[in-house]
Amino acid sequence: MLPTDRSEQTMKYLSLLAQQFPNQQAAFTEIINLQAILNLPKGTEHFMSDLHGEYEAFMHILNNCSGVVREHVDIIFEGELDGPAKDDLCTLIYYPREKIQLMREARQDSPTWYKTMLGQLITVARKLSSRYTRSKVRRAIPHDYAYIIDELLHTHPDENNYRVRYHERIIDSILETDSTEDFICSLAELIKRLAVDHIHLVGDIFDRGGGAAKIMDRLERCHAQRLDVQWGNHDILWMGAAAGEPACIVTVLRNNLRYGNYEILENDYGISLRALVAFADRTYRGGESISPLIKAINVLLFKLEGAIIRRHPEFDMEDRLLLDKIDLDAGTVEIDGRAWPLVTSDFPTVDPADPYALSDEEREIVDKLVSEFTGSDHLQRHMGMLYSHGSMYLVRNGNLLFHGCVPMNEDGTFSAMNCMGTWRSGRDYMDFCDSIARRAWRDRDRDSLDWLWYLWIGFKSPASGRLVKTFERAYIADKSTWREPMDPYFTLTEETGPCNTVLREFGIYPEGGHIINGHTPVKTLAGEQPVRADGKLLVIDGGFCTAYHPATGIAGYTLISSSRGMRIKAHEAFRSVEDAILRNVDIQSETTSFEPHDQRIMVSDTDTGDEIRAQISDLRQLLDAYRCGLIPEAGRSE
Repeated sequence: MLPTDRSEQTMKYLSLLAQQFPNQQAAFTEIINLQAILNLPKGTEHFMSDLHGEYEAFMHILNNCSGVVREHVDIIFEGELDGPAKDDLCTLIYYPREKIQLMREARQDSPTWYKTMLGQLITVARKLSSRYTRSKVRRAIPHDYAYIIDELLHTHPDENNYRVRYHERIIDSILETDSTEDFICSLAELIKRLAVDHIHLVGDIFDRGGGAAKIMDRLERCHAQRLDVQWGNHDILWMGAAAGEPACIVTVLRNNLRYGNYEILENDYGISLRALVAFADRTYRGGESISPLIKAINVLLFKLEGAIIRRHPEFDMEDRLLLDKIDLDAGTVEIDGRAWPLVTSDFPTVDPADPYALSDEEREIVDKLVSEFTGSDHLQRHMGMLYSHGSMYLVRNGNLLFHGCVPMNEDGTFSAMNCMGTWRSGRDYMDFCDSIARRAWRDRDRDSLDWLWYLWIGFKSPASGRLVKTFERAYIADKSTWREPMDPYFTLTEETGPCNTVLREFGIYPEGGHIINGHTPVKTLAGEQPVRADGKLLVIDGGFCTAYHPATGIAGYTLISSSRGMRIKAHEAFRSVEDAILRNVDIQSETTSFEPHDQRIMVSDTDTGDEIRAQISDLRQLLDAYRCGLIPEAGRSE
C-alpha cells in the first residue's frame, strides 16, 4: 500500500517509476512477470580464481562451463547419442569455428552433417532456455540471428505440424544461404550463456602466465550482469600501475620479466622498455646470476618502496628497509642483527649517504615508465573494467567472496589498521580498502596511490596477508630467509568458529553461509582440500598457473552453484586447443558435491528474489498511486 505519509521523496520516486510503467496495465503486467520469475530455478553461478594469465585453460573452462555443458548433453541425449557423437557435439559448442574448419578440411561438412548438428544444438539450447523467461533468453541471444533463434527455440507441434514444417524450412534456408557457420557459432554462444547465468572471478587475473590481456579482452564481451570480480593482489598491482604508482609499475615489470612475459607489456599494452634496457646494460655488469635488467629493476623497486614505507609509518614495514643495511665492501646485508652474504655486490646507483634516492637517470626512467603505463589506452580500458565490475569483496546468495583474507589476530578477533588516522577492522577495513582503491583511480593523489601499493603487498592487506620477502628472494641464496609468515586468518579459518565470526561480520547467517577465497594454492599432493571448516570455507585456487602444477597436483578448481546445490570441480591440466579440437579432448574433472538440495533452489530463495520482491512492492505502490489519482496515467496501449 502507499505509505500514509506520502512523502515528497516517495512521490518523486513513484513519478520516476511511472515513466517506465506509464499506466496500471504496464505496472500490473510487470508484476505478473516478476512473480513468474520468482518461481523459476535459480541460475547457475560459476566461480573461478587465480587465472594468472593462463588464457587457453581459462577459455576452455569458460567454453565447457566447468563440465556443465557436457552434463547437459549427457542428460538430453541419453540413449540417443553414443559417446563419440556427444564428444563431437560438445567440441562444436566449445570451439564452433575451429571444429567446422576441421570438418571442412576432412571433407565431412556435408549438408546432412550441418543439419544434424543444427538440430542437436537447437535441442540443447531449447532445453537450457526453459529455465529462464523468454525476455531473458532474448537478451542472451547473439544479435545477428536473434529473431531466427527465438523462433526455433519455441517449436510446438500443432494439429497439422505446420510449425514444425515452418521451422524445418528455416533450417533449410540457413543451409541454402551459406550462413550456417555463423548461425552455429551464435547457437554455441547462446548455449554457453544459458549454461552459466553468472561468473564470479575471485581475483588474480594478472601475472605469471602471458595471456591476461587476452582474458580481459574476452571478459569485455561478457554481458555486464553476468560478471563480477573480487580484486586479487596481482589485480590491484596492475590497477596501481595503470594509475601511475611507480612502485607498482616497476613491480609489474619485474613480475612479468621473471616469468618471461615480455610480450604482454610491449605487444598487448604497447609499453616500451627500450630506455630501461639501455640504462641497465650500460650501468650494471653482466655475467652474474642476475641479469643487468633485473638488477636495475630490483634497485628501482627497493628505492621506490623505501620512499613509500618512510612516508607511511602506519604501514609498519620498516623491516623492509634493507638498502641501507647493505655493506658493499663485505658483500653482505644485515637482517635482524645478522649479516647475510649477497649474491651480488653490483649496486652502482645506491648512494650510501642516501640509499633510497633515485639518481637523475633513474628518475628519468621512472617518469617515462609512468607516462607509458598511464598512456596505454588498452591498459586503461582493462583497468577501468576491473573497477566497474570489481570490488574488494562481494556478499551474494549467502556467500562471502574475497580473494585473500580478513586480517585477524591470533585470538580470532579482527586486526585493526590505521587507515589515514582512523583505526578500522573487519568489514569496516575492507570497505575502506575498496574506497581508497577507487579514490586512487579517480584522483590519483599520492596517499591513495601509496595505499594501492600497500594493498598489493602489505601484511595487513586483505588482498595479500603475507610478509613478502622480495629482497631476500632476490639477493640472498639461503632460503631460510625466504619464509613468508601469513596472517592468522589462514590457519584460524580451518575451524568453523572463526569462519562463523567472519560470516557474521558481513551480515551472513553462518547456517548455510560460505566464505569463498582464492590466493593460496591448494596443495592436493600434500593432502590439502578445498572444502574446509565443515564446508564453511571454500578455497578455489587450485593452480591454473602452470608454475604451480608440480605443487598442487591439479590445474585449478572451479565452484558451481546451481539450483541443485554446490559442487567443486578439480581439473586436470589443459593440454591444448589443438587436442580439444582434433581429438575431442576435454579437460577431465573430478566433482565433489556438497550441500546437495532435494528440492531445487528457486529464484525466490536468492538475493535476486529479494530484489524482485522489492520491485513488486514498489510497483504495487505505483498501482495504488494510479488508483488514488495521485499520479496521472498515460494512455493505455491497445
